[in-house]
Amino acid sequence: MARLRVHGIPFRDWSAIGDNQQVDLAAALNGGRALACSDEHFGRMSNILNPNRGENMGDGWETARRRTPGNDWVIVALGHPGEIERIVVDTLHFKGNYPDSCSIQAAYVKGGTDSQIETQSLFWRELLPSQKLQMHAEHEFAEQIAPLGPVTHVRLNIFPDGGVSRLRLFGKVAR
Repeated sequence: MARLRVHGIPFRDWSAIGDNQQVDLAAALNGGRALACSDEHFGRMSNILNPNRGENMGDGWETARRRTPGNDWVIVALGHPGEIERIVVDTLHFKGNYPDSCSIQAAYVKGGTDSQIETQSLFWRELLPSQKLQMHAEHEFAEQIAPLGPVTHVRLNIFPDGGVSRLRLFGKVAR
């Protein structure tokens, strides 16, 4: 057998997580899912939620160079609603093709289809204001995070384009 692919959403016993325990709410192993993105030219959007650090550029998410105004983005559904306290944006392996900066918007979404969520995300509140990024580095943010309360979805905006190896959203589970 060359490959075995299992599709579905991982089960996590969220009741076993302590009230003050920080967990990566966006991790694929915790049920986090990449729902939509502006471009998947060089890598799949779901790669940014994978465990461990990226093995190479192909193990991340990279968009094509933009020739028009605007920016690229990806929308992530968290594995469980929670209050985000620490964010890690990793540009490992992206040296000449990393984004200049990033920001994150977030919302507590009840219902709706993926396409409806994509449209709504334009109007979500700012969780992380624009932050400069560097090549081939882990960028950690805590003090810069706005206190929005519990959220279920985030939109990572990268300016103007480029590659991201991993996105980690650490926080406490909302009960």
